[in-house]
Amino acid sequence: MKKFRVRLLAAAEADLFGLYRAIADEGGNERAGAYIDRIEAACLALEIFPLRGRARDDIRPGLRTVGFERRATIVFRVTSAEVIIARIFCGGQDYERALRDG
Repeated sequence: MKKFRVRLLAAAEADLFGLYRAIADEGGNERAGAYIDRIEAACLALEIFPLRGRARDDIRPGLRTVGFERRATIVFRVTSAEVIIARIFCGGQDYERALRDG
């Protein structure tokens, strides 16, 4: 079975740092770290069967999204060898608008 390399873009890494800070402010560093670890594990799980989730060609060609614990949306593209995590949106963020505008 082919495994894809998973790579986070700088914007996705910034999303994770921001999310960590927000959770840590409300629930502490341990809780924030555990949540970020779970999101990172979900991203890395895309190395096998990367075409899961929902195709979002209506936003941008080749874009896909997958939900995480009903609270976050992982936005990514798949190439012949990589899964590129573009952004990670949480809560009520309007990711569709953010991706169309940016």
